[in-house]
Amino acid sequence: MARRDVVTTQPAFGRPSADFQSRTGALAARAPRPAFAFDDRDEEANEHRRFPRARLDVRVEAWIGEGEGQRFSAGFDSDNLSVSGAFLASTFFLPIGTELQVRFFLEGAKEPVRARALIVREERSDTRSGFGIRFEEFYGQSEVTLARLFLADQLRAFASEYLRSERAATLEGELERVVDALAAWELLKVTSPSDPWRGGGEGG
Repeated sequence: MARRDVVTTQPAFGRPSADFQSRTGALAARAPRPAFAFDDRDEEANEHRRFPRARLDVRVEAWIGEGEGQRFSAGFDSDNLSVSGAFLASTFFLPIGTELQVRFFLEGAKEPVRARALIVREERSDTRSGFGIRFEEFYGQSEVTLARLFLADQLRAFASEYLRSERAATLEGELERVVDALAAWELLKVTSPSDPWRGGGEGG
């Protein structure tokens, strides 16, 4: 008897179909955009990034080594900034692959963002000179401070709207409402065509 191959079809995961309806997805339709410009200039020069970059001028302290073993220290102005890394303006260069300790303050934050970073590329042109760093490790959960730069307004608008919903009113206890709001935010990310990190319409 001829052998018959059995083909099983697995459900496709990812974004729902276009006709998927979600009240939760509509809650953030009016979420504001962050108050800074986004920077997509480096997208072709590096790997696809999971986080958008903001065109922000932040003073970044960088050094190599600690205490008596410190052998380099300098300050740089950022050209752009992301949760994944930054581009630092500079007229001198360190070797690609150099590991740095970095620290910088964001407006309104009480504590600095502190991280271990790696120099991953450099640029020397008439329009821009400097090097790109990738954050490898954050200290003291300071990555949350950086994420708030992009998400605070959107999260505040979403949470305020969601907590006024009929569903939220049925939940008992602050923790349960927080868990429910987090679940709703995750649902939003796959049911809304917009990018929560950029706010407003898709693509910023």
